Amino acid sequence: MTSIITIKNLSVDYQQTRAIDQITLAIPMHVRAAIIGPNGAGKSTLLKAIMNLIPTQVDKLTIFDSPVQKVLHRIAYVPQTSEVNWNFPTTVYDVVLMGISSNRWIFHKIKAQDREKVDDAIQKMSLYDIKHRNINQLSGGQKQRVFIARAIAQDADLYLLDEPLAGVDMYSEKIIMDQFSKFQKEGKTSLTVHHDLNTVSSYFDSVIMLNKILIANGPIDTTFTAENINQTYYGSRQIVDAVYEETGVIHS
Repeated sequence: MTSIITIKNLSVDYQQTRAIDQITLAIPMHVRAAIIGPNGAGKSTLLKAIMNLIPTQVDKLTIFDSPVQKVLHRIAYVPQTSEVNWNFPTTVYDVVLMGISSNRWIFHKIKAQDREKVDDAIQKMSLYDIKHRNINQLSGGQKQRVFIARAIAQDADLYLLDEPLAGVDMYSEKIIMDQFSKFQKEGKTSLTVHHDLNTVSSYFDSVIMLNKILIANGPIDTTFTAENINQTYYGSRQIVDAVYEETGVIHS
């Protein structure tokens, strides 16, 4: 299967701490892939590294066989909602419109067909009734759907999403995950930081298991195993014993 993202020996340091270490992996095209791992495992760091948003040490990192700077127009990146200034005085419609203008010159005129794309994206995320509402008046689920709508408006080929289901209601979760399935049917690829192990198998068909180093990467059926889960979240028996000796706490 053709790879959409190819990474060889990727490491990232924050000050004196190594966030991810020597990651080598290939992500196939047309998958719904989840990135899972415990808090501090480097999941968000991996997405930011792929987008070239942070300094990295890497032998190779290509998307569509090109450096990321040359293919940004084909990528939609959705950050965590906590990284966004939700007090900025703008509306749902204007945020989604940014998806149209993000890959163009700042003074490019917005055409009628562009506004049709925006309305279509807003409709797909069931936000049409509140499209003129200020973003500081939105619920958690509505905020996430606004940024998915902005990504839809970009009409990208690759979607990178950092915990899009965090803090959302079940209604929003269903809308978002249904859209991921539609992306895949349209020949698009999504790579999503995800935190709920109970829904990995039903929401995704590929998984990257990370805990600073790469534990496993591949199809859900062969990769999302009890052994890999245990290694991802608890490490080796020696690591678990060391944590117990230091803290008196141990996970079952």
